[in-house]
Amino acid sequence: MGLFSFLQQEIAIDLGTANTIIIHNDKIVVDEPSIVALDDRTGALIAIGHKARQMHGKTHKGIKTIRPLRDGVIADFNAAELMIRGFIKMLNKKRNWFSPSLKMVVCIPSGSTEVEIRAVRDSSEHAGGREVYMIYEPMAAAIGMGIDVEAPEGCMVVDIGGGTTEIAVISLGGIVCNKSIRIAGDELTDDIQEYMRHQHNVKIGDRTAEEIKINVGAALPEIDNPPADYIVRGPHQMTALPIEIPISYQEIAHCIDKSISKIETAIMQVLELTPPELYSEICKKGIFLAGGGAMLKGLDKRISIKTNIPVYIAEDPLHAVARGTGITLKNIDKFQFLIR
Repeated sequence: MGLFSFLQQEIAIDLGTANTIIIHNDKIVVDEPSIVALDDRTGALIAIGHKARQMHGKTHKGIKTIRPLRDGVIADFNAAELMIRGFIKMLNKKRNWFSPSLKMVVCIPSGSTEVEIRAVRDSSEHAGGREVYMIYEPMAAAIGMGIDVEAPEGCMVVDIGGGTTEIAVISLGGIVCNKSIRIAGDELTDDIQEYMRHQHNVKIGDRTAEEIKINVGAALPEIDNPPADYIVRGPHQMTALPIEIPISYQEIAHCIDKSISKIETAIMQVLELTPPELYSEICKKGIFLAGGGAMLKGLDKRISIKTNIPVYIAEDPLHAVARGTGITLKNIDKFQFLIR
């Protein structure tokens, strides 16, 4: 290996439903939305990442935008492959290197079936991966947050991404019990769209719903430092005339309440399955939140009230999984829990 090591490039990929992050040499080199724009006739790639996101919901007949991952798994195999390949090309342009041999660590939801794992592996290999390893997302999140996963102590990680919420209890370098539910960021966005349609008779797209969630999304109707109301503009469903509506964080807390309750229920179910020795350690150490959903205002407080356990948010929740994947890549021989 030594002589040809310069020919092998190593990258860590957090292949998310909402965003794909690539780490090379401990640095985040690609952080783009997981979306591609294709020519509708030929299927050729037109744009990926931010450029494709700008086109989303605004395309004509000749272009279609696709999100290749749904609920944390690959829904469109061809688009996923084009997207991974495109991001790797982006990396090559930035780094000015061409590598005949790529070593990859890709993270996947802990509830993935054999078929879903195979799809990720195939897509990565077709996109140029010579050696492809996989790691479960909650494990990567724990490593990214600086938790010693190999210690004989229990820790609970809740990773709320775009497509799935991953809940896992980790001890001795393995997942003791876990649950992966398909209620996460995308589901909350859908709730907001539905609410706007029913409550205010206004139609909004994915992107606007996402903006509302980021600006005034909250898990509790009473929070410290409440954000200002967010103005939503759109067509009235009956008259098709433009209307402006101020949306408060209380309204959003009300409309996403059911989905948040489902996440809380899943956390309680995992706690029920946890061996008593580990349970007492989790009560002491607390529950750790990662992923974009962890940034929802008041969510940590709400989970803490429900479980009676302190809840901590990762320093950089959006990149915790990616960083953990990057650390794993550096220490591949040390970590035994990789799916080879």
